[in-house]
Amino acid sequence: MRNTLYRETPMKQTQTKAAAFSPYEWFVVGLLAFIQFTVVLDFMIMAPLGTILIDEMGITPSQFSLVVSAYALSAGTSALLSSVVADHFDRKRYLLVFYTGFVVGTLFCGLAPTYETLLAARIFTGLFGGVIASISLSIVADLFPYQVRGRVMGIIMAAFSVSQVLGLPLGMWLASHWNWHIPFMMIVAVAAPVGVMIALRLQPISGHLATSRDRQAFRRMAKILLKKHHIEAFAATALLATGGFMLMPFASTFSEHNLGLTRDQISLVYLVTGIASVFAGIIAGYLSDRIGKYAMFVVGSIIAIVVVLLYTNMGLSPMWMVMVVSAVLFVGISARMVSAQALTSAVPEPQDRGSFMALNSSVQQYSGAIASIIAGLIVAQSGNGKLEHYEELGYVVAVAMVVTALLMYRLHARFTRASEKQMSEAPE
Repeated sequence: MRNTLYRETPMKQTQTKAAAFSPYEWFVVGLLAFIQFTVVLDFMIMAPLGTILIDEMGITPSQFSLVVSAYALSAGTSALLSSVVADHFDRKRYLLVFYTGFVVGTLFCGLAPTYETLLAARIFTGLFGGVIASISLSIVADLFPYQVRGRVMGIIMAAFSVSQVLGLPLGMWLASHWNWHIPFMMIVAVAAPVGVMIALRLQPISGHLATSRDRQAFRRMAKILLKKHHIEAFAATALLATGGFMLMPFASTFSEHNLGLTRDQISLVYLVTGIASVFAGIIAGYLSDRIGKYAMFVVGSIIAIVVVLLYTNMGLSPMWMVMVVSAVLFVGISARMVSAQALTSAVPEPQDRGSFMALNSSVQQYSGAIASIIAGLIVAQSGNGKLEHYEELGYVVAVAMVVTALLMYRLHARFTRASEKQMSEAPE
């Protein structure tokens, strides 16, 4: 396996060469997908546990949103600090350190006896888990050319959906029939062997270390932060995180008390929507490389906006209707996330990629934490458990999606101009 960076080369020169992956490259994609699965599951498991934790711990929706936002805030802080040094280490070792801390933190969550200890455990987990996504994306950008990153991102982001298919229904069932600690222990049991695979099978990824960079950390970070197209990318990422952090933490509570589903029915809804989005993510990745990343992002955004407005205004509904609406919503979300990750990966220069990705992850986590806190202040729970003002979150998310699409267009236009210029200058 090559240990050097791909250069962003014109499509005509790389399309044939990059068409097939080697066995080791497939291993890397699979490993990163499994890492994504465990990290996303650890975050998303809070959604189905929301209604259980609120009932068993006697906490309010705003207190629950604090548990969600605490993870995001600590993850954002960790990613911000990581951005200063991310490009000065071998990616493999960097990933192994943070993934080990993530597994330990998840274990602490499973052992937490009270609301306060769970809050502390989520903060600890966020300190490590918040950096993993940026490291993984840096590895993808280091090892795979832009022309096939949509396909790679589609496979990795499909792990988001697999966490729904396998993890969320099982986690919901275990929490409902046993207790809320068990899902976290399940994640630990799955994640620990992945850490062993990172240590034993993943080869060092250090090609970026040979690239000349500004050794003055703060001056270098200022340059990365203040580039106009970097600022636009950070703004798009901030708004991209709004939907998940605003709607997802209260999804199970809304489904149970507003839509009238039982907890077992909610598990089935997660299962069906997860299956739909697994295929949607892979197809969206393929189409991103065929019709264009931005075109795929627009299609996903239109689907998501329409369905978010419908979903957040629903009342008592049959399970089949909730399944259909939820499945279509996650198809749109998958298309947005896959294409957005591929678009964003082309923004930084190779020597700044790790730092940029860490900063981008920090922005995502901070904005998600703020969105979760705002959501907790907007919604309220009536005496019968029904969530009030949930539809207002839908309007906020829809507006954020429109603005994100405009920002993504600027990134797309800039990359298109740069690619056209590079192709015109390339030798025949």
